Amino acid sequence: MAAPTHHAISYIEFGVTDLAAAKAFYTSAFGWEFNDYGPEYSGIRAADGDGEIGGLTPGAEPSSAGPLVLLYSENLDATVDAVNSAGGSMVAGPYEFPGGRRFEFTDPSGNRLGVFADA
Repeated sequence: MAAPTHHAISYIEFGVTDLAAAKAFYTSAFGWEFNDYGPEYSGIRAADGDGEIGGLTPGAEPSSAGPLVLLYSENLDATVDAVNSAGGSMVAGPYEFPGGRRFEFTDPSGNRLGVFADA
């Protein structure tokens, strides 16, 4: 695992209302995998399988007013379909922005995220 970069995001934690439902959503929509630490926390595994990039915790209140976390997609339309199929709710878009397209959604716990793709 690479050393964290100074002033870069290295971990994001989501408050969730239902840990099992949140894990099912993120697995279905994005193929995420988790390290379980009991009924109160699941770590989000890094894409390369080495370490974690964040976590899900029912111990924290979900927030739609927190920082907007953006995910990258190679196929934005397929990602929109995956989010909808997994039970997400579209909040904005997809819409064009300089350099690409993006959309925003809320997960079943109410966390707001965005996904973008290059033009």
